[in-house]
Amino acid sequence: MAMDAERRQAELIAQFSAQAAALSSAPQLAALVLEATSHPALFAFSELLTLPALSKLAGTQYASSLDLLRLFAYGTLKDYKSNSGSLPALLPDQVRKLKQLSVLTLAESTKILPYDQLMQELDVSNVRELEDFLINECMYSGIVRGKLDQLRRCFEVQFAAGRDLTPDQLNNMIETLSDWLGTSDSLLHQIQEKIKWADTMSEVNKKHQKEFEDRVEEAKKSIKQADIDLRGHDDFLSESGGIMDFEEDRVRPKRRRQPPA
Repeated sequence: MAMDAERRQAELIAQFSAQAAALSSAPQLAALVLEATSHPALFAFSELLTLPALSKLAGTQYASSLDLLRLFAYGTLKDYKSNSGSLPALLPDQVRKLKQLSVLTLAESTKILPYDQLMQELDVSNVRELEDFLINECMYSGIVRGKLDQLRRCFEVQFAAGRDLTPDQLNNMIETLSDWLGTSDSLLHQIQEKIKWADTMSEVNKKHQKEFEDRVEEAKKSIKQADIDLRGHDDFLSESGGIMDFEEDRVRPKRRRQPPA
């Protein structure tokens, strides 16, 4: 579902970009801005702001259309009211779109949106109108998912589509990612050093183990040889003792038997 919505956004941006590239006059480009900001399925406008064709509006009597496009990219209904004197009047479709974008902006900072805050931000006078707007214009359109809690008088946001990043937000994100990359590189270097140290210690341990095993084998051989020598010595002594006993028997005088009485 989200992938389909993103694909649809990309298709609409490509469509309006192609139209802008084919236009040359400021009135035509201003009309294109009006069409884009009124489209019911388009919620991303920062890419349109970067189009060279639309930059032609700057410095003309239609420059306010470019400011309005910038407001739809980054602002809210409350921002429009604060600057309505210098911006074109809104059509009903644009008002609805700006209210939808305002809900997305609020959902970026918190997932529990009180009804009182929503009614103030969206210029809605009662709870019934607010809930109808959240259901029909926000949840059915797929830009948010959530739960209406009438008891606590709040909207619990479960999902909200992301809005265009302002230049400052983009710079902060780039800085954050750069810091993260630096930290990751440092951590990776430390891990590699630990791995290198572990490999070195493993080789040292293997060497010590080999030396120990060699010593054990030498000790076993020495003990075995000593046992062989000891057994040979014992056998020699045993054989020598038997000869001596035999010789002693030969030289020892025999006692004569006494005749029976």
